[in-house]
Amino acid sequence: MEDDVKISLTPLAERMRPTNLDEFVGQQHLLGPGAVLRKMIESGSMSSFILWGPPGCGKTTLARIIAHTLQRDFYTLSAVTSGVKDVREVIAKASSNRMFAVHGAPILFIDEIHRFNKAQQDALLGAVESGIVVLIGATTENPSFEVISPLLSRCRVYVFKSLEVKDLDVLLERALATDAELKSLKVKVLEKEALFRFSGGDGRKMLNILELVCTNQAASGEVIIDNKTVTEILQENIALYDKNGEQHYDIISAFIKSMRGSDPNGAIYWMARMLAGGEDPLFIARRMLILASEDVGLANPNAALLAQACFNAVHQVGMPEARIILAETCIYLATSPKSNSAYMAIDAALEAVGKGTPLPVPLHLRNAPTSLMKDLGYAKDYKYAHAFEGNFVDQEFLPDEISGTRFYEPGDNAKEAPLRERLRRLWGEKYNY
Repeated sequence: MEDDVKISLTPLAERMRPTNLDEFVGQQHLLGPGAVLRKMIESGSMSSFILWGPPGCGKTTLARIIAHTLQRDFYTLSAVTSGVKDVREVIAKASSNRMFAVHGAPILFIDEIHRFNKAQQDALLGAVESGIVVLIGATTENPSFEVISPLLSRCRVYVFKSLEVKDLDVLLERALATDAELKSLKVKVLEKEALFRFSGGDGRKMLNILELVCTNQAASGEVIIDNKTVTEILQENIALYDKNGEQHYDIISAFIKSMRGSDPNGAIYWMARMLAGGEDPLFIARRMLILASEDVGLANPNAALLAQACFNAVHQVGMPEARIILAETCIYLATSPKSNSAYMAIDAALEAVGKGTPLPVPLHLRNAPTSLMKDLGYAKDYKYAHAFEGNFVDQEFLPDEISGTRFYEPGDNAKEAPLRERLRRLWGEKYNY
């Protein structure tokens, strides 16, 4: 039997890649009948846009389908491997072929566009604005943070979603029914839950798992897909770190909890696991910036400044040198005193805001730019703090209905101890500090 097994050199996910919109699975909110992206494609009038969504939901596939459907020249760059020189070369080629592009401007697809630095993105601006190319970018990160404003303003952003179980089921049944290699194995599907669960809404991953499970059983003469078999084969073959899967969330959780728990050794180990597994260093830097405010907070306000500087430096420098900047920040945050007082304060305030109807701003705190507003009592009796000794005067800053409510509770640390004493001196009776 083993001699009869033919292993394709092309992965199943690539063999099953759709070639037209009717074969495309998922994203019906954008590609269903009458939906915005489908209407744009069917009209043939394309403008630049960015697809933002998780891995394996069809971003690259859609870009190829669009180019094929509209018979446009198609150029592709990966932000991981391409530099400014590559961008300029592609734009120059597109510009020189412009007169022969009878079906419209060529499409330039940039995968992982969030990894392009400012200089690389700047190099795109002129070509996008003048219509030399139609840009289709793909990103797993929020483009509001990762794409420069001038480029973002010239592109629409469409949000892709993880595939639903019904979408994964369509892909599975289609692969089993149409792929010659799988058909030759006579695959018997008894259970699908584990297959879909481990894929995490990622169509490419689901097909990769399916192929792995089938390949592992091919020599036995019988291929069974059930929860037990899928789990056992994955446990034997799964990578130590999967940046897009379940391990991703477990390891980032361990990383955050190690820093929160003031253990630099645990934190640096989990960071190393992520870097070795190919995690985007900007993702790590972003998580540390959040932790600097959420968990270090007012116990060491400089932590947020360092974390922001780290994020900017990692964006500019890139790997492998960025690992040193990340490590320095990681150790600094892990060894800093901790306070979540600001985090707790804003959550408490948001909870209060969410209860009942919005409370009116007291008249003395309102702005009074017109005489009518002054006649109505706006800003009346407001006391300007700088006109009083110590730049402080006791007055009400909350609506009457929640007067005296304390949202901020100073943490028990050296930095916030003086804050508690000051608040006690100023507001002790009112807020019971």
